[in-house]
Parts: sequence; C-alpha cells; structure tokens
Amino acid sequence: MIAKKVFYENTQLEHERLGLTDKGTLYFLGRNLTLKNCTLVLKVAASNLFIRDVRFTDCTFEVKQELKNHQQWIRASLKGCQFKGRLSGCDFGHWPEYGKEPEYQLGSIEDCDFSEARLDGCRFHGCDTRTLRFPRWPCFTFLDPVGNSRELSTVQWPGNIGPVVIEDLASYPPSTTALTWFAPDFAKRSRCTPEELKAVIEKFDCIVF
Repeated sequence: MIAKKVFYENTQLEHERLGLTDKGTLYFLGRNLTLKNCTLVLKVAASNLFIRDVRFTDCTFEVKQELKNHQQWIRASLKGCQFKGRLSGCDFGHWPEYGKEPEYQLGSIEDCDFSEARLDGCRFHGCDTRTLRFPRWPCFTFLDPVGNSRELSTVQWPGNIGPVVIEDLASYPPSTTALTWFAPDFAKRSRCTPEELKAVIEKFDCIVF
C-alpha cells in the first residue's frame, strides 16, 4: 500500500489548526515554512513526520500519541511554543554536528514551555535553558549534563544508574545543554524506585524537578 503524502511548504500560516493524525499519511513540514500561533495535533509515529527548514513561533503542539525518537526537531526553529503530551528520545535545538546539510545549522529553541509535557530521554542542544520551562516531577532535568557529569558521579546512585547513565553523560554531544527523564519509567529501567531516585536528585542544584 502506498502511503499518502501531505506537504506544507513555501508558505506562512497563522492561527491555523493542523491535524497530523492519519497513520497512513506521511506529513512533510518544510521547506521554507513558517507557522505562527498555530496548533498542531500530532497522532502519528515519528516515521510519519518529517520536519525541515520550518519556523514555529508561538505554536502549540498537542501530542496525542507518544512521539518516540524524533530527532528532526533540530531542523526547526522553535520560539515561544508549548508542548503537551508524551515525547521520548527526542532532540531539540541547535545540534550542528548531527548532519552537514544546511538545515541542521538552522535548529534553535527558546522561550518554549514543556510544563504540560511528559519527557523521557529528551535532549536540548545549543540553547539557553533559562528561557525554557521544563516539566516538573515526576520528570526531572539535568542541566549541562556534560559539564556536570563529574559532579554527578561523586555520589552513589541507586540501581544501575551510575554505570549505565551517569558515566555515559561525558560522551554526550558537547552541544547538550539539558536532558530530561520521566522518573517512573527511568527508575523501572534502572532497577530502583522513584523515591530512591529522588533522594539523590535532591542533592544537586544542577537538576530541575
């Protein structure tokens, strides 16, 4: 079966509501697309959503189906946007080393609000994290995980967090400015409880929760 393709490109849309919800459709956002004050309802897998050279300003993303391992946000400019719903393994911001193509040099994120989102294993690159609102507990966010990796390794973490997660932080891309996890799932994978995890998190000023 050949998938249907829908393109939004070479235009500017304002105050529109876009439903990207048909699982049999491939959605292409870009090139040269600007969206302002728009609402995007996402209910497709990452493999159905393509983002390239897009400017999102004051837009709302309503994620109705967990969006997993979607790196293409780094090919978009996000300013003043709000995210709602579940996202895991996603990357945002300016990560120029990811690819040599011009669109990888355009990624940015500022003044965005994730307070109503559930993030797990999501990274932020090349941005000022002070302009972002991260989700609170049971989510938690490492600020400057690469720079703080040595400090974070000075304590005993529960389960296998130390050797599996903390020791790996130093190898993250230098552009990584923040890393957000969802405590219940993170703890389950790490063979500990959220309560044990939180007891250690509370010791660090570089962790937002």
